[in-house]
Amino acid sequence: MLTLPVLLSHGGPVLWLLLLISAVAVAVFIERFLHCHRAQINSTEFLNGVRTVLKRNNVVEALSICDATPGPVARLVKTAILNRDHGREQVREALEEAGLAEVPRLEEKLNLLATIAQLAPLLGLLGTVLGFIQTFGRMQEAGLNAHIGQLSTGVWQALVCAAAGLAVAIPTHAGYNYLVSRVNSIVLDMERAATEIVQIVTEGVKQKQ
Repeated sequence: MLTLPVLLSHGGPVLWLLLLISAVAVAVFIERFLHCHRAQINSTEFLNGVRTVLKRNNVVEALSICDATPGPVARLVKTAILNRDHGREQVREALEEAGLAEVPRLEEKLNLLATIAQLAPLLGLLGTVLGFIQTFGRMQEAGLNAHIGQLSTGVWQALVCAAAGLAVAIPTHAGYNYLVSRVNSIVLDMERAATEIVQIVTEGVKQKQ
């Protein structure tokens, strides 16, 4: 029966490289997943709370709510509140600049996951080719006297590396696509919140006037 230690012993050096990049992929996915989980909030409920506080002209409390709420949406709302006295266009420009700073934070390390997903099957293919090179080298040395036991090592390496490359690439690619969808969802929340908070703070300024 094939066990993990047996497969590891037959995989060759390329298999260990695949295991290394798979560990990196797992660590990056977990870190990004937790980051997205913290960044995504109920923006509707959050904005309703901010709107209620601003209607009472309690700017300090509104800023405190933003500081206590994690994620880019809260930081955008705080930016809009701080620039509320500069006019609608100025608020929009400030939000655009803040949004441009937030998006790279959300997309951080996603390129690393995409790279691993692309490299894993290529590394598996490299291991496969090296395994067959080893097999044919031993066949050439042994000639007609070649025994299956002499050839099995290279074949094992070829098959194990091919399987390992796919085993790393498939979940990594799936994880990358999942994180991209989460980031897109957060960016959409940011855009909606930015549009709504502009109306909220500008209406508040008009009421003061």
